[in-house]
Amino acid sequence: MRRHPPRFIKLTGAEKTFLKQLVRDGRTEQRAARRARILLAMTKARTVVGALAERLEVTPKAIWDLCRRYEERGLEAVWDAPRSGRPRSFSPLGSSANRTVGLL
Repeated sequence: MRRHPPRFIKLTGAEKTFLKQLVRDGRTEQRAARRARILLAMTKARTVVGALAERLEVTPKAIWDLCRRYEERGLEAVWDAPRSGRPRSFSPLGSSANRTVGLL
């Protein structure tokens, strides 16, 4: 299997602080926190992508893709990209529950 050369990224002090806060904040979506962990790990020269991928339960390709997105978009790479289409909508539980009660 051919290995890719490491693609280390350089973060500013403010970016590192922001990513560390994301990881520590209990309200951060787990996928965003995982991406923040990956970016923080990829700043270290001794990081082995295969081992990191195994530890965080992602594929090595996902790590490489995230590094490329970071190079293109900066810290916006941590968040999900906007999706096309109408957002999901849920009807209130009470409106359907009232109809079924009246039928019995």
